[in-house]
Amino acid sequence: MKHWTDGFADDDADEPLVRPYTITGGRTAAEREDLALITVVAALSEELAETGRGQRRWQPEHRAILGLCRRPLAVAEIAAALDLPVSVTKILIGDLIDSGQVRARRPLAFAQAGGMPDMAILEAVRDGLRKL
Repeated sequence: MKHWTDGFADDDADEPLVRPYTITGGRTAAEREDLALITVVAALSEELAETGRGQRRWQPEHRAILGLCRRPLAVAEIAAALDLPVSVTKILIGDLIDSGQVRARRPLAFAQAGGMPDMAILEAVRDGLRKL
């Protein structure tokens, strides 16, 4: 996917880029607090339902997220694939969750009562990192 800043001249670097602000319709923070970097997002359908008259129109980035989430991806992976800031990505994912296009699920280790990961999982991660 092509980054939206491709083609800008290097001498324009002093000018602020406004595009992420416009992608989100002027919103600067996600309204949802349940979206973490490791939250898994999956599409519920392959087509993006059009909004009704007077409602906000979908941005191309909404469509890109829906396409990426045909298979479950973490919020951080989606942001990296779109080459957008995580904060902007969370806002866009929140729009799709609110419209019923995608669902978000916290990793099972944290979703269970107590919110603490299983010690066996932590040891397996530690052992894997040591092998690197």
